[in-house]
Amino acid sequence: VQLQASGGGLVQAGGSLKLSCAVSGRFSSSYAVAWFRQAPGKEREFVAAISWSGGSTSYADFVKGRFTIARDNVKKTVDLSMNSLKPEDTAVYYCAADTWRRRWTMDMKYWGKGTQVTVSS
Repeated sequence: VQLQASGGGLVQAGGSLKLSCAVSGRFSSSYAVAWFRQAPGKEREFVAAISWSGGSTSYADFVKGRFTIARDNVKKTVDLSMNSLKPEDTAVYYCAADTWRRRWTMDMKYWGKGTQVTVSS
């Protein structure tokens, strides 16, 4: 399984950005794709996740109402639409894949390279 994140960039506070995670390889329908982020000097943290088959979603409290995760099974992509961005959303964003779980931690089986998101004040 390979994951490729894209779509990062520089945006002003209050703006929007959409990240995309392209999935390739032998990807099981039982898997989920999650987005994590890591700000400078901080630990990597969970942002959002979506199951590949059923469309179940999970969000970190700090992005509820601002970020939306969606999957496209035909294109094999998972998008993270980010609205009302804040400077504290500045981080490297990573997509990862593994089986669906109730608690999202760093022990995901597959990781893609990150994409930088910078929100200016």
